[in-house]
Amino acid sequence: MAHPENKYADFEGLRERAVALRRQGYSLRQIRDELKIFNNDILHRLVKGEPPPQWTKRPNAKDDLRARARELRLRGWTYDRIEAELGCSRSSVSLWVRDLPKPEPKCTPEEQRARMNAGLVRLRDSRDQERRATKAAAAAAVGELSDRELFFAGVALYWAEGAKDKPHRRTEVLKFINSDPNVIRLFLRWLEFLGVRRERLTLRVSIHETADVEAAEKFWADIAGVDTSAFSRTTLKRHNPRTVRKNTGDTYRGCLVIYVRQSADLYRRMEGAWYGIVGAATRRPD
Repeated sequence: MAHPENKYADFEGLRERAVALRRQGYSLRQIRDELKIFNNDILHRLVKGEPPPQWTKRPNAKDDLRARARELRLRGWTYDRIEAELGCSRSSVSLWVRDLPKPEPKCTPEEQRARMNAGLVRLRDSRDQERRATKAAAAAAVGELSDRELFFAGVALYWAEGAKDKPHRRTEVLKFINSDPNVIRLFLRWLEFLGVRRERLTLRVSIHETADVEAAEKFWADIAGVDTSAFSRTTLKRHNPRTVRKNTGDTYRGCLVIYVRQSADLYRRMEGAWYGIVGAATRRPD
């Protein structure tokens, strides 16, 4: 009995027939059925080097995009514009049009930089507007503060920024220092809510000796709603020449120190309330 592979003995003859069928537009399946070649490896060897007929190729979903990209490139469009127009990746655009000539620049390098800078300005303005809108909406959402909310806000503010009593150093007194005018305003409003009269406050400016001390005192006096004569002597901080300071310039006003005399009871109430807030916030519901 003849071996079943003997029919492949005349390989060259089969190849000539397979190539002829291929050039007539036959698919691999049609050649297989015509020549009764059911070994895929041999079938592919028979037609090796012969391109498949066009009708057997599967349509590529990106063919239209590729053609459009090439058309736009020939019209002088940049990669960025093509990418934005077609909604495809930069790598795809590059692959499709890299054999085409690079468009001649339509403006000088100076004009390109000017356009880029103008674009950056527009982008920054847009982001600034977005920031302002978000902050304004958040501020409006707060509405009116209740007495309870104001008390808790002041307690949290003091615990974050104020002086604390230590077991090794008993200092049960309200002493607050900050460089942010709004923080100072809120703290003073909190003290007012607690019934602390301005006569119980000792106010003092703390600032580097190289700054405009007189302007800083006037600035903080306006924030606190007092005359500069109500301030204690300003504390001047010496500048270390080896340290690079960033808090310089006309906007540097130092810090305002607020000391509340006879405030041990208020300090204890503040600390107790703080631990009450922490306990309530971290308590797991039953």
